[in-house]
Amino acid sequence: MGADEAYRRLLAAGSRPHFIGYYAMVMGLQGRPWNDCKGKEKADLRARFDAIKADASASKPSEDKIEAILDEIGIPKQPGI
Repeated sequence: MGADEAYRRLLAAGSRPHFIGYYAMVMGLQGRPWNDCKGKEKADLRARFDAIKADASASKPSEDKIEAILDEIGIPKQPGI
């Protein structure tokens, strides 16, 4: 599946995005220490991370949409929540 797809799935499951977690996963899958990532390689990973994060954010329904869907199926917003 690869690091990018695995990270996409983590974000889809509700994990908060964190760059160090992403590149540690990439390094670990390559059998390298997490702090082995430097320079251009780290900048390239940051660009990939930002793209994954943006894609995950665009795919996630906003709170307003979620509230509208819950209201539509008969589950109104609870007071104080």
